[in-house]
Amino acid sequence: MAGIFDPKNDLWRTVSAIADVCCLSLMWVIACLPVVTIGPATAALYFSASQYVRHWEVGAIRGFLRSFRQNLRQGILASLILVPLAVLLYICWDVLAVMAGEFSGGLVLLAAYTILLLLPVGIGLWVFPLLGRFTFSLGGLFRTAASLTMVHLPTTLAVTAVAALSLGLCVRFLLPVFFLPALTALAHSFLMERVFRRYAPEEEAAEALEEEEEDLGN
Repeated sequence: MAGIFDPKNDLWRTVSAIADVCCLSLMWVIACLPVVTIGPATAALYFSASQYVRHWEVGAIRGFLRSFRQNLRQGILASLILVPLAVLLYICWDVLAVMAGEFSGGLVLLAAYTILLLLPVGIGLWVFPLLGRFTFSLGGLFRTAASLTMVHLPTTLAVTAVAALSLGLCVRFLLPVFFLPALTALAHSFLMERVFRRYAPEEEAAEALEEEEEDLGN
């Protein structure tokens, strides 16, 4: 019976992970409300999901708050660039969608524009995970995100599909807002961390050593 109340028990670790997912999702929504803080909030969400929830570690909430504070200035600057751009791109897409219903050529324009959107959307989806995991200048952050978007196009497509599905569900229904943001960040981490490890092999070695030490401890 004593094992049931052990915090390392699989049951309690599962309960803790579910609680972290819900708390992180809610914290992200609240932190995004000023709009200009979408960047640091998203960076913090990715950091907490990839480093704590994914590895069943405690401290996800503290990790979110720490990452949010550390990336606040850089994240706000990135948000001031990406948020207005996202609004402008969406307005253009909406105009083309209306045109597509009025004449045949409009559908071709809409399809071409949607394909071209992959570049700015991909950059936006890579920027904040990079910010949450590494240290960059603002210019370096966007250059690296642009490079990863093109070099790792299949990953970019997969990340975009996950984000689009999540956004669609959250816009249509209320309930997913309370857990889907963190789950989306978690899903992104399984795709993006494989890429990050290619460019940070020393971090991969450190993680492997840590996992080996945990196995020996168990």
